Amino acid sequence: MKLSIRLTVALSLMLLPGLLQLNILCAQVDTVKIDWEKTLMTSKTTPTLQVVTNPMLQRGASIHNASFKALQEIGADYVRFVPWFPYSRMAVMELHPPTKDKTFWDFSEIDPMVDDFMGATKGHSVVMNFSTIPVWMFQTADPVPLMENLDMPHWRYNQGAVLKDTTLKQVADYFERVFSWYTKGGFTDELGQFHKSDHHYHFSYWEVLNEPDLEHHLSPEAYTSIYDAIVLRLKKISPETKFVGLSLAHETNPAYFEYFLNPANHNPAVPLEGISYHFYARPNFNGQSIGVYNHLFFEQANGFLDRVRYIESIRKRLAPEVFTQINEIGSMTSGHDYESPIPDAYWNLSGAVYAYLYIELTKLGIDVAGESQLVGYPSQFPSVSMINWTTGKPNARFWVLKLIQSNFGPGDRLVSTYRKFPQVAMQAFVTSKGKRLLMVNKSDSSRTVQLPQAATGVEAEMVDVKSGDGPARKIMLGQPKLVLPPFSVTVISFKN
Repeated sequence: MKLSIRLTVALSLMLLPGLLQLNILCAQVDTVKIDWEKTLMTSKTTPTLQVVTNPMLQRGASIHNASFKALQEIGADYVRFVPWFPYSRMAVMELHPPTKDKTFWDFSEIDPMVDDFMGATKGHSVVMNFSTIPVWMFQTADPVPLMENLDMPHWRYNQGAVLKDTTLKQVADYFERVFSWYTKGGFTDELGQFHKSDHHYHFSYWEVLNEPDLEHHLSPEAYTSIYDAIVLRLKKISPETKFVGLSLAHETNPAYFEYFLNPANHNPAVPLEGISYHFYARPNFNGQSIGVYNHLFFEQANGFLDRVRYIESIRKRLAPEVFTQINEIGSMTSGHDYESPIPDAYWNLSGAVYAYLYIELTKLGIDVAGESQLVGYPSQFPSVSMINWTTGKPNARFWVLKLIQSNFGPGDRLVSTYRKFPQVAMQAFVTSKGKRLLMVNKSDSSRTVQLPQAATGVEAEMVDVKSGDGPARKIMLGQPKLVLPPFSVTVISFKN
């Protein structure tokens, strides 16, 4: 009995510091102080998203209509459209090399999706990225077979690191014809035959290749040569189109930025206009518990922001007029074929990571913060989806972007915003619509914030687990205090 009592006392003493800390955390109130008159900077950051082609976006697919309706309703600029290599029949317009008497141009699988995309984004700028070079243009040990089943991804399509035609004429011809098909009503093929399309779209931006450091392991020198060859051709067709370079999967190698952003490494006739790169938070290894994701994701986000600062220093030194689009921002549970159930809270965590990065990238002067991606599903990176692939309803990741896009954008003034505890990220803005406060709860527990007195009787919009696959829920504040649920993203609209 005495031993039992001693063990109980010892265990209580061991747990006491943790219990006290828990009580302190529960009692903590984060006080928010805003100086609306103290402007820190003016935002030039546009929140947006990317659309990656896949079978679920084809006409007749179960979530096709809902997905494009959601894209239209969000009304974003700089929406990125990527016909991507795993679905080669949607991404490559010439799947076989021409022979002496026949060519193999075929736009039938991708045209309907392009039309639907351009219809859903009408009135807004788009960034087109026909990213996939036909694999037959590369030197490969053996011919790369095509997938017969259109609905199945072909992850081994993108092979080869060296183009057969080292003059780069062949690859430039290819992209000139694709560009002309969509902007000039058609093109003339390798045998002199004209292919009529009736398309006369205007593309505000065109991005050259996608993740060349990963997909073909191109060196900075090789990529820059390909970029110049393509842009030189397309600028002649559409001088008003701006071109985006790099589109790197990994921003960890400064050599890409040092080389590409140096005007001396480009053809003098090729203007340097924009660069892009990507960020995904992810587990450290497959099978890692989803319960630790919030710690990993925000830690990785902070590391990414440090690299953004470094890249910005290179850009400002070499090519200060060049804009930056970080046009794939997301998180993953693991690989592209993840099929395990994804907890509801994950979508809110992922949305909170995007909202946090939006705040910080705005402070760094980044031009575009693009969330990835409209539709994913098992076999095609389900954990990056902004649409529930079984119901067609937008999930919390979509509604976080919608909340931000509806309230913030270029021209907003960022004003002095103070908070005591780091668990909640926040920034106050003076926008064309009025005074707004964006708050992101980065923790897996509720946080209480004490707001300025002016928050009494105003409206808050909140995306959290409770809002689910629905829009931000609206809350009227009867007092200047608000409890922020785990991973919630909240916008408070102050009276002017």
